[in-house]
Amino acid sequence: MGKKIVKKGKKPHKNKPTSKKYSKYKIEGDKAVKTQPCCPRCGPGVFLMVAQGRKYCGKCHYSEFDSKKEAPEVKVEAAPVESSKDDSGEPKKE
Repeated sequence: MGKKIVKKGKKPHKNKPTSKKYSKYKIEGDKAVKTQPCCPRCGPGVFLMVAQGRKYCGKCHYSEFDSKKEAPEVKVEAAPVESSKDDSGEPKKE
């Protein structure tokens, strides 16, 4: 007896998950306001994914990185340096 042959038929249709763009807007009064930034390349309607430290567009692969918080600069004044010359420009005599 031979091996049993399994027919490969048509696969059942699976629906794609929806984009849920309605969750990216917030209603204030009579207007809908965007809660996430849009992609500058793709234009309005294509939102950037907000992750830890960056924003990313899944359509055109545009990314923005958040700037790191830098410590405030501290000015350090140098001590006056003694020169080996007098005010008149001649070498000092010890």
